[in-house]
Amino acid sequence: MLAQEDGPIPLNLGKGGDVLTYAHPSEVGLDSSYIHSEVSKIITNGIKKKAFPGAQVLVAKNGKIIFHQAYGYHTYDSIRAVALNDIYDLASVTKITAALPALMKLVDEGVLDLDQAFSTYWKPWRKRKDKRDITLRQILAHQAGLEPYIVLLNTVRKKNGTLKKRFVRTKPNPRFRRRAYDNIYVKSRFIKKAHRLIDRSQVSDKKSYRYSGLAFLIFPDLIQQLTGQSFSEYLQSNFYGPIGLNTVNFNPKLKSYTNFIVPTEQDSTFRKALTHAWVHDENAALLGGVSGNAGLFASATDLAQLMQIYLQYGVYNGKRYFSKAVIEEFTRVQFPENDNRRGLGFDKPLLNNAELALSKAYPAPEVSPDSFGHSGFTGTFVWADPENQLVYIFLSNRVYPSRSHRQIYDLNIRPAVQQVFYQARLAIE
Repeated sequence: MLAQEDGPIPLNLGKGGDVLTYAHPSEVGLDSSYIHSEVSKIITNGIKKKAFPGAQVLVAKNGKIIFHQAYGYHTYDSIRAVALNDIYDLASVTKITAALPALMKLVDEGVLDLDQAFSTYWKPWRKRKDKRDITLRQILAHQAGLEPYIVLLNTVRKKNGTLKKRFVRTKPNPRFRRRAYDNIYVKSRFIKKAHRLIDRSQVSDKKSYRYSGLAFLIFPDLIQQLTGQSFSEYLQSNFYGPIGLNTVNFNPKLKSYTNFIVPTEQDSTFRKALTHAWVHDENAALLGGVSGNAGLFASATDLAQLMQIYLQYGVYNGKRYFSKAVIEEFTRVQFPENDNRRGLGFDKPLLNNAELALSKAYPAPEVSPDSFGHSGFTGTFVWADPENQLVYIFLSNRVYPSRSHRQIYDLNIRPAVQQVFYQARLAIE
């Protein structure tokens, strides 16, 4: 049964047979009682152990949403219950829901070549000896040796913790227009400084798996250079708008959403307030809330539709958004010989995942090797399994009130909930 008393969340149903609809778990051969009991047990324990104050889980099987349940509250004061249409800060899930759609389309169109040096498209790297030959394939598979992260906040913050006025102001003016929070406006040209820091960052000589989000901070500007549209406009006009994804966007505080937006962290170092409807990730915030690394917000049903497109190899509601070939290429393991499980931007199961116990597996041990998805620092997780025709969406705000809360990892909650939907079929066979 669906959790929301008023009925299912409306979807862009269209007329085709390739769109998400709603069904009871039994219609796709799954045990509803087992699912509800086991998922509730795992999530309730997570709330009790302070992994997160609330969460929601959506699962689609065979093109049908068979489970969508909300648990707990936005915060531990138990004032606002989690609702099925709530909007969440996706953190690194942004990589596969914002950066990748744009990049895949440009690869499809022949504008980008995965095996060309990235410096072909990003001129500053032509002058960098350690970067000029790195390919887009290596970057997207986290095989380029790039630094994992650069803390842009260290550039705009003094040693005593106050923000430097040459980079940040409390009121907007023509030179300070990028908004990071209610009363924080960043110098418009700060993005150029951020790019310089990335361009000059160190590169490891050893080309092995090393997760890095640096290039994803560059991608929005690259996409604008290649298409003539801003990153947000390009995504809206080519994907979110045509698909009917009404909640997927950057900077929801500046939009008139009726959905409630779930808060993230009580920020004591940068914003000095509860981060609510503004992106949690500080790098994305300093870039005006828009990046390919973090910054996107969405509801579970909108995420499910986007993941269903990937699962269906690029087609939804009778329209093709990506070629089958490009989806297959981006979702396959790129460098298994280097013990690198990653696809192109997409995360993949551990290479020996099927041999592992649930406590050691990533994600659930029974997902197929062809499956793919991504996790987010704020407590989000999305995964598509074409072989089993299963889409899994897990949304939470595990960073509330602090990012130091790591129980979601210690309790292995996201893979454990995912595994329930593979075990449910066994319960009735």
